[in-house]
Amino acid sequence: MKRSRLDKIDKKILNNLQNNGRITNVELAKSVGISAPPCLRRVRALEDAGFIQGYHAKINHSSLGYGVTVFAMVKLSSQAEQDLKDFESHVSKMEMVRECYMLAGEVDFILKIVAKDWDAYQEFLSNELTTAPNVSTVKSSLAMRSAKQMPGVPIDQS
Repeated sequence: MKRSRLDKIDKKILNNLQNNGRITNVELAKSVGISAPPCLRRVRALEDAGFIQGYHAKINHSSLGYGVTVFAMVKLSSQAEQDLKDFESHVSKMEMVRECYMLAGEVDFILKIVAKDWDAYQEFLSNELTTAPNVSTVKSSLAMRSAKQMPGVPIDQS
C-alpha cells in the first residue's frame, strides 16, 4: 500500500521510530493508539513508500577510537555535472567520510569526516582527498564538540 499523504497516526509512528528505532511493534501500536497488526501494516507501508529508509544504531565514535571530527569544504576545478557526479562517486568509497553535501555558494561540497586522531586526518587529506580528481582546494575545520545531534527531521504531529 503506497502512501503519499500522512495522517496523524502515520506522523506519530514516524516520530516514535525516529526517536527509538528499537521500539517493539506492540509498544509502538500502544503509543499511537492502534492495535499491533494495523500498526505493522502502516510501518511496512511507510517503508515501501520511502518515508522510512532504514534503521541504524547510534554508535559512540569515541569508544571506537574516533576522536576527531572534521568538516572539510571542498572546491572543485570544474562544476560540470559529470565532474560533480564523479566526485560524489569517489567520495562515496571513502570510509572516513560519513556525510557529503553539495552546496551552492563559494565551496562545492562539505564533508563530515571522522578520524582516529589529527595525524590520521592529515594523512587522509594528503593522500586521498586532495589527490582526488578535480579537487582544487580543501579547507578543514576541526569540530571542538557537538552541542546537538538530532536524527531525521522535525515531524509536525497535528
